[in-house]
Amino acid sequence: MGEETRLRILRLLFKEPSQYNISKHLRIMREAGLPVTEKQGKQRLNTVAGNLKSHLAANNNVLDLGCCTFRLDKLPK
Repeated sequence: MGEETRLRILRLLFKEPSQYNISKHLRIMREAGLPVTEKQGKQRLNTVAGNLKSHLAANNNVLDLGCCTFRLDKLPK
């Protein structure tokens, strides 16, 4: 998650489900359990995992991955 691009993707996924062709970043984020990928025909749509939304709501927008923490309300633009 230290890569700025991943943080930007996560911020975009909070706004709306999106289709991205940036598999490396999404693979790393999926391994961390952050986005959920749904197949719709030939497309794959990514959205924020439901448990992540509730975790952030309960923790003042702080994402704690164990190794590091991120304030999602202060993500890079």
